[in-house]
Amino acid sequence: MSGKISTISKTLALGRVQNYWRRQGAIKYFFVFLFSVFSYQTTSISQSSIAGLSIQDRAYHQAASLERTIAQRGDILDRNSHILASNLLLKRLNLDPTLIQVEFIPKLAHILDMKVQTLSKLLASKRKIGSRYLIIKKNIMLTDPIIEQLKQLKLMRILVCANKNIANKLDFMAHILNTLNLQKTKTTHTLVKQCKRARIAGVALQQDTKRYYPKAASLAPLLGRVNANKKGGSGIEGEFENSLAGRDGQSLINFKAHTNKSYFNSKTITQRQQGQNIMLTIDADIQYHAYEAIKKSVQKHEADSGSAIVLAPNGEVLAMVNYPADNPNDNSTYNAEHYRNRVLSDKVEPGSTMKPFTMLLALDKNQITATEDEFIDVSKRIGHIKPDGKYKQMTIKKILQKSHNLGTVNVSERLESKAMYNTWNKLGFGHQLGLIPSIENSGSLRHFSSWASSDKRTLSFGYGPMEANLAQLARAYLVFANEGAIPPLKLVKNISTYEGTTQVFSKQSIAKIAHLLDAVVSNQGSGYQAQIKGYNVAGKTGTAEIVVNGSYNKKGTKRTFFAGFVPVKKPKYIMAVRLDHPKKCYTSWNPNLANKCEGSNSAAMVFKEAMGHILSNDTSIKLSMKN
Repeated sequence: MSGKISTISKTLALGRVQNYWRRQGAIKYFFVFLFSVFSYQTTSISQSSIAGLSIQDRAYHQAASLERTIAQRGDILDRNSHILASNLLLKRLNLDPTLIQVEFIPKLAHILDMKVQTLSKLLASKRKIGSRYLIIKKNIMLTDPIIEQLKQLKLMRILVCANKNIANKLDFMAHILNTLNLQKTKTTHTLVKQCKRARIAGVALQQDTKRYYPKAASLAPLLGRVNANKKGGSGIEGEFENSLAGRDGQSLINFKAHTNKSYFNSKTITQRQQGQNIMLTIDADIQYHAYEAIKKSVQKHEADSGSAIVLAPNGEVLAMVNYPADNPNDNSTYNAEHYRNRVLSDKVEPGSTMKPFTMLLALDKNQITATEDEFIDVSKRIGHIKPDGKYKQMTIKKILQKSHNLGTVNVSERLESKAMYNTWNKLGFGHQLGLIPSIENSGSLRHFSSWASSDKRTLSFGYGPMEANLAQLARAYLVFANEGAIPPLKLVKNISTYEGTTQVFSKQSIAKIAHLLDAVVSNQGSGYQAQIKGYNVAGKTGTAEIVVNGSYNKKGTKRTFFAGFVPVKKPKYIMAVRLDHPKKCYTSWNPNLANKCEGSNSAAMVFKEAMGHILSNDTSIKLSMKN
């Protein structure tokens, strides 16, 4: 009996010991698993430290995203704060092809007014290359019905089905052995179709802007436009890109789970700076009248192009126009020539518009008196300038009225080359104006030491060793509004000019020649078509042959000019006009009778058209009206 008890005791003891060893083995495996996981995490943390990031920073960056805040481009304003260029607040529709559910495509296609098949193919092609970015519609106005339709679509829930590969679970021991790399057990999957009611995904209405130019083509060559990257490509937009564009901001933000809009621990990397507004000296109304006059004249005379600039006595630019010009709000076409600012970029020979300065210098040097009893001999040839046979002796007044080359050359023969060079230099010819430096052509004025006798003669009537842009010509005429002094030009308010005012001629000489230029704009003068009823107008016509294939063209290829000011005493407006190769001109007494194109029957008419509208809107000049 005792033997049986002993045997049973041994059996029980052995059973307990065997269960103990089994439990002990399981515990060992469990601790080995924990140790392996701990070792993996320790290694990962160590690697992140090696990468130079603390655990906190690593966690921060793993959860963070970089968000860009767009700086708003500054406006361009005229002198009266009227908007010339601004930003329209718009929306654009961005689709994520990888997220949009097939069931929503018909509804989305209906809103976009697209065929379902077209939209499906487009999304499929983008999804195939892994693209998550598709701007399907741009420049959506805030009042566009599509915005409300998209809002309703986003609130809608419909049954959405998707096939998903569901991983089959491994048993506990297989999972542990796989983790410890002691055994390789491949995970198997089961394809399961899952359906549930859901809202559309992958559709985002994003904020967008479009540059808008309220004055359309009238200011296009001056303002320029922004390109597809929303950067200024030319004109004021390009010249002041850094000021107008501002600087985008960047923030590193952490996404807070279970919300769509809440963030925490935001870090600003770059502070956003909104673009600055630029205020020009331009008067939008004066700009409009000048543009319409140039456009009308170019079309009427079938000219290649036309330009004009209007200045205030202090040198501020009130208008700067060019035609042809494109509407910068229309992105369907682009012609670089239609954004070319010919007022600043083209250097030309200004022809007879330079004759008043020859007379002014001669007066200051006491070489002429410019009185009615002073006569200049125009019967003899001087160099290559021949008599015309019409006149033998002429007064200075008559020389200017008839724009007589030989009479002007006769006066220039009394002047020294050095004196002419210094005067033209003081007037600003051959110097950059500093208005839009990136496009300005400073023209040319060769040093007098290189002149031949013919150079001084041709210089006296706007040819030879000088070329100028139209803004330089207009600026020279500012001497008539400043008692012989010439101020620098200014296009942008609140920016200091790079030079001061220069005295060029005497006050007495200015008054005398201004009076003679008043006679030019009369029925007896070449500027007769610049007369404006009721106002005192002074100015000078100019006609210059264009160089074609290295020589002056004698077959009518010309530029015509008119430079003038109003009123004659204390001028308020100075304007210079240029037409390139006008082909159809007519007599004043018969608008259907063709005539050769000169400054008198083309450019002078632009001055009258534009200045007539400008003066009619300026009540301050009414006191200067003629009886």
